[in-house]
Amino acid sequence: MESDSETDITNSEHGINKNVTDFASVPEDFHGKIQKGHLIFDANFESGNLGKVVYISDFEYDIFIRPDSCNNKYRVWFNFIVKNVCRDQRAIFNIVNCSKTKSLYRDGMSPVVKSTSRNQWVRIRSNQVYYYRSPRYNYHYVMAFIFAFDIEEDYQFAYCFPYTYSQLQTFLYNLDLKGLPYYKRELLCLSTQQRRVDVLTITNEKNIGNSNNCKIVVITARVHPGETPASYVCEGLIKFLIKNTIESENLREHIIFKIVPMLNPDGVYLGNYRCCLMGFDLNRHWSNPSPWAHPTICATKNLLINLTHSPVNNVEFYIDIHAHSTMKNGFMYGNIFDDVTRANRQAILPQLLSNNTEDFSMSNTSFNKDEIKAGTSRRIFGGVLDEYAYCYTLEVSFFSYLPKSDGVASNATKMQLYNEFSYMKLGENVGKTLIDYYKQNGLIAVNVN
Repeated sequence: MESDSETDITNSEHGINKNVTDFASVPEDFHGKIQKGHLIFDANFESGNLGKVVYISDFEYDIFIRPDSCNNKYRVWFNFIVKNVCRDQRAIFNIVNCSKTKSLYRDGMSPVVKSTSRNQWVRIRSNQVYYYRSPRYNYHYVMAFIFAFDIEEDYQFAYCFPYTYSQLQTFLYNLDLKGLPYYKRELLCLSTQQRRVDVLTITNEKNIGNSNNCKIVVITARVHPGETPASYVCEGLIKFLIKNTIESENLREHIIFKIVPMLNPDGVYLGNYRCCLMGFDLNRHWSNPSPWAHPTICATKNLLINLTHSPVNNVEFYIDIHAHSTMKNGFMYGNIFDDVTRANRQAILPQLLSNNTEDFSMSNTSFNKDEIKAGTSRRIFGGVLDEYAYCYTLEVSFFSYLPKSDGVASNATKMQLYNEFSYMKLGENVGKTLIDYYKQNGLIAVNVN
């Protein structure tokens, strides 16, 4: 039975431990000067990933994903540039060593592309993408896409819309320049490679260090570096929370938001899919994180524990944002409680989010205690925080959603593809849902718009 687990698909990636740099892919017996149309591949840039290119013909190339640092198990994320193209040149690119057997490619998902003069990411049309078992690779799955280079310029291809460490730092720097009195950025810790792990506090100034008994909402994202949609969702939420609107002001009046927008900056920078520099899946190390091996997890867990022990404020929600490679829509995972009242209360936030969005699915939302998820932040903090706190994993598809009409999902012919802006819209809707939640429990006045 086919599973969604990462498996060794081919031994051909052994020895691939770095990205290609301006590699000209030509026949083995070619000796001479590189000509126009000899494709040059490069992934030597932030969040780049391309471990090996094999020339098949002038029109076809096998692409090998570089495995995560110190961990050959994970090979999903790719991000590379193709140079030296001719106008109207066509090529087939075969991604031959992806480690997932179950994929949204089977449902029509396609890579994204941009070029030098067209800097906005777009998805390649699904009728140019093929996902099949290849006889050349022992009938393992290959994702192949056909592309026509219509202009002589550089083209960049990626698994999904990239969101780099530098992109986050630029976004936060620009927020710093605004001098907002209700926004504070602090250094939570440094990663193994000495990159910043920021913690943002968004709330009215009067809520800091006093006895207002404020509720605290904690948000984390990007523990898995290849799950780039999580960063767009998180950015959308941040932008909503700092808005100069009545609804955002009312949230800041009553709630303290603590946000760690990038838990794994090293993995993001390196172009990994799931692991950090040292090859750890950090979302399986929340139970007993090491300050040396998992410094970002250790610091974030200590932050949550310290907030929990606050004598005047209490953590009400913890939401960890992810992206999902096999399911559509947005949805949530929650914990299982023996107390029926507590279990019913836990379902309120997802239901409100479903009411507020066309892309969130309650049917995909589930509450579980699967053993495989035992070390995740949702499970660990579910046992650490008090009985009035609720911990969720917010998932969003790498690919698409089925819009709802009157709360019911439409048929597949109306499937909508996610992009950077619809991911950010989901983050904004999380903020609006929190307003509805606190109106429902009386913390925010119902007549506030």
